[in-house]
Amino acid sequence: MAQDQERNWVGTWMASPQPIWGTDFPFPTKIPVSASDQTFRQVAQISLGGSRVRLVFSNSYGEKPLRIGGASVGLAGENGATIPGTLHQVAFGGQDGTIIPPGAPVVSDPVDMAVEARSDLAVSIYLPEDTPLTTFHWDGRQTAWFGDGNLIAAEDFPAASATDARLLLTDVLVDTPNEGAVIVIGDSITDGNGATLDADTRWSDFLAERLGPHRIAVLNAGISGGRLLQDKMGVNVAARLQRDVFSQPNVKAVVLLIGINDISWPGTNFAPDQTRPTLDQMIAGYRQVIELARANNIRLIGATLPPFEGALSGTPLGNYYHPDKDALRQEVNRWIRESDAFDAIVDFDAVLRDPGHPTRLMAAFDSGDHLHPGDEGNRAMAEAVDLDALLGR
Repeated sequence: MAQDQERNWVGTWMASPQPIWGTDFPFPTKIPVSASDQTFRQVAQISLGGSRVRLVFSNSYGEKPLRIGGASVGLAGENGATIPGTLHQVAFGGQDGTIIPPGAPVVSDPVDMAVEARSDLAVSIYLPEDTPLTTFHWDGRQTAWFGDGNLIAAEDFPAASATDARLLLTDVLVDTPNEGAVIVIGDSITDGNGATLDADTRWSDFLAERLGPHRIAVLNAGISGGRLLQDKMGVNVAARLQRDVFSQPNVKAVVLLIGINDISWPGTNFAPDQTRPTLDQMIAGYRQVIELARANNIRLIGATLPPFEGALSGTPLGNYYHPDKDALRQEVNRWIRESDAFDAIVDFDAVLRDPGHPTRLMAAFDSGDHLHPGDEGNRAMAEAVDLDALLGR
């Protein structure tokens, strides 16, 4: 035990858990209601490498104990396969499987597996009995596979179905000399909606490239549909800070990009009966997040909200944008820039807007839906982060 206490564990990857929702919400969950005698394999690209690996699984939104019959981790190959000779079985307290109580996480034993920075890990979980799937991450931006039976030891993976959602896996830790971790927390823009599937081109991925040489990991705590003040596709930001930020080892700083869904959801099919928040309500929400970060001695960087004129036009959410909503966005951005409430800011609005039409995303940075940046927009966001301001140097 004393030897383990001398180790340098740091989070190197994460996906914030979300509760499933019902058929009354416009988006499908992209996962079955339950799984039985099936293996789920997913791929996670880590930021820092290390000499050993630990996995964290979550039953955050389960109403009964969840049994994992076995798990494995290896270096990911193509189409669900692992690179030959890299697959390792994962143990829990020396046992092949474990039971996760309702609402709880479970951390695996250390796996003696040296991994390089930016490695793609294939993580497999075997669910032997009928298991309601209630804890997931909706917008994984990575193909994952269900297979029949216990396939944790299979280098090739005979998939029965595929999805781009994630299940149960919430964190990967590595044992490595490090300076700590930076967490980016927000909504679908941070989660990577609009970035190319299976390409790891979220703005957090590009930031990880920049911070890797400094031995700092980058963890993405984005949840598509996430909001500052309300729950639905995940709980509000303040309600998940303890789990997603404060419980992480050696956090150096957090970048907060949140609020556009608070402004735009009310009156749409997402939240037809909700009222748009006032500027004062938004500011109060930001200030509470700021105070919680300060109480936990964590540096918090505020990000301005990017432009979104024309967002989701031609879809059932065509009323997501309105000039009145944009006026509130600009008031929020003015407060972020001028209040000195955050330890530092990053002006994503200024980076992404079209100089000739500043209420719209620049065409080169637009994924096509006028709300989410594409790959080059994500790269520009990461490059706009001043590392000295981020880390308080």
